[in-house]
Amino acid sequence: MDTGAAQAIEARGLSKRFDAVPAVDGISFTVRRGELFGFLGPNGAGKTTTINLLTGLARPDAGTIGINGVDCSTDPKAAQHLIGVVPDESNLYPELTGFENLCFCGALYGMRKNERRARAGELLGVFGLADAADRKFAGYSRGMKRRLAIAAGIIHEPPILFLDEPTTGIDVAGARQIRRLIADLHESGTTVFLTTHYIEEAERLCDRVAFIVAGRIVGIDTVERFIQPERDRHVMQVSCLNVPDGTLRELAEGFPDSRFQDLSGGVIRVEADSAVPVGSLVRFLEERGAEVTEARRMRPSLEDVFVRITGIEAAALRREKEKKGGGA
Repeated sequence: MDTGAAQAIEARGLSKRFDAVPAVDGISFTVRRGELFGFLGPNGAGKTTTINLLTGLARPDAGTIGINGVDCSTDPKAAQHLIGVVPDESNLYPELTGFENLCFCGALYGMRKNERRARAGELLGVFGLADAADRKFAGYSRGMKRRLAIAAGIIHEPPILFLDEPTTGIDVAGARQIRRLIADLHESGTTVFLTTHYIEEAERLCDRVAFIVAGRIVGIDTVERFIQPERDRHVMQVSCLNVPDGTLRELAEGFPDSRFQDLSGGVIRVEADSAVPVGSLVRFLEERGAEVTEARRMRPSLEDVFVRITGIEAAALRREKEKKGGGA
């Protein structure tokens, strides 16, 4: 297998089934060295299974894997020294302190005692955890636990880092800190493979993204190229009070060149291939008794692309955040 000098990760025809259910269904993609690559999809799409296959935690039923030029097809552990892994659920030890956890992880990678102690102290400072170095991991907040897990994943300075849903369940401030840390790692040259179902997170951080649904990749490109076609469409969001029944149908009849969608809560999405006649639209609504409180043009986003390609509404992904306790 020729993994290519510029490729950090190369997957070809990867498949994995659990009983009769295909978790990953013949996917192929590459990740360039130094790239921040996002794997975007709903829960159950195959994101975690893909990470497990790439990191040697699971064996594929079919397909090949290359990590930084190392063929892992027959030996899934052949590239363990080249990767760091941060799972969606922490695998650190609650009874150990932050410092002890990092030193233990360093020992697992064969680091000498003085080397791992120095590296642990350095990372605790970089990740804003120096004051909690001697506290047991069990007493850390969720955000602190996630930051320490990322520090543990890079204790041995791997060129490739796998992050599985790193901000799920973290409060807004904690999620912002973690995103900054990920961006800093990327800028330092680390290749980052990031799975997420937060569309805005992928748009903000990633160079390229792949959309995965039901175990299959349904789209893969740079964020910029994904969004470019959306810029040719005109989208507005109109917020109203006291919207009468049947208004959406009347809007469609009165403005046949536009498409309307009820986003609930008195919010109407308007989409057209040319400029939306805002004044006429507002008058039309007010004449029917609605009170327009806001009308604004929407910036094209990766969310629009995701919905168009997958048919999955962003609201469905937001519900998944709530189920997992996220607020990021």
